[in-house]
Amino acid sequence: MTNTSTRQMRVIPALLAIALLVTAIPAAAAKLVPSVDNFILFLDHSSSMKFFYKGVRIVDLGGQSKIVLAKSAMVEFNNLVPDLGYKSGVYTFAPFRQYAGMAPYSRANVANAIDPISIDYETYGRVTPMGPGLQELDKVLGNLSGRTAVVLFSDGDENLGIDAVVEAKRLQAKYGDKLCFMVVSFADSKHGESVLKQIAALSRCSCFVKGEDFLRDQAARLNFMRCGLYQELSDMGSETVVFRSIYFDFDKYNIKPEFIPVLDEGVAMSKSKSNMDVVLEGHTDSVGSDSYNQALSNRRANSVKSYFVKKGVEAGRITAIGYGESQPRADNATAEGRKLNRRVEIKFKPVQ
Repeated sequence: MTNTSTRQMRVIPALLAIALLVTAIPAAAAKLVPSVDNFILFLDHSSSMKFFYKGVRIVDLGGQSKIVLAKSAMVEFNNLVPDLGYKSGVYTFAPFRQYAGMAPYSRANVANAIDPISIDYETYGRVTPMGPGLQELDKVLGNLSGRTAVVLFSDGDENLGIDAVVEAKRLQAKYGDKLCFMVVSFADSKHGESVLKQIAALSRCSCFVKGEDFLRDQAARLNFMRCGLYQELSDMGSETVVFRSIYFDFDKYNIKPEFIPVLDEGVAMSKSKSNMDVVLEGHTDSVGSDSYNQALSNRRANSVKSYFVKKGVEAGRITAIGYGESQPRADNATAEGRKLNRRVEIKFKPVQ
């Protein structure tokens, strides 16, 4: 038996032990609605990931390499993905490699793609080109329709080529609300953590979780999944439920084509839930006067109402109301925050 095979046999039981300890099945009582159409598992396979994880708060994760922990987190992520009609793929960077191309999601197929990713490789001579990895991923994103979550498992270290944050910003600018970065962080340096937090903060979903929390905290796992992949709706029997939000360009109230699928989901739910009324709440950012923003928020809410009515939802079941700039979701001091505040929230409430 070779030394490499021996090392593999020593490491694999540790990987399996981590996976067995973290597997948990989310509660199935709520209705799950997908937030994206596709997701990509994107694993950092660079030299720094082979080193032992130093940022340990949970003692029994000590002594494991970051690649072992990250691969375990990928296994756990796959175990928790609900069957909601996604397309999925599995890729690594440093080096960039496809382990499973984009295809209708299958838990078994994704597990089979994750399995052969090596956790025992030489670090000498390997580098960490995260930015170029994101650049390569653009070729995959460009062939997808709908919204996509890129689930990044990394320690955030980079030492070659284009800056990762710069490249992530370029992708976010290119794909807009169609792209969501979900980051599982195994950073054990301030620089690595800063890189990963900046990437996560670029997208509307802004999903970030420490890897050790994802591996050991069920609430953290499920919150992370809900952040980017789906939303949970209650049985809608006795309480108001937030369904989804759609977003508008500055000083606009026309519906962008990318949000038509979200609205169509809302229309379908409205028709299937005759015991629920529809509430459409319009909002703006803080640019402009209070009176102007109040009127703009009304126009946004009513543009969504018009869409619902056109699609066959009774107008009498729909309440459209504007709140102007009075209920911001994010910080109006930043461009990204203002973008999140230009929205209509779609809600359902029991018929009174």
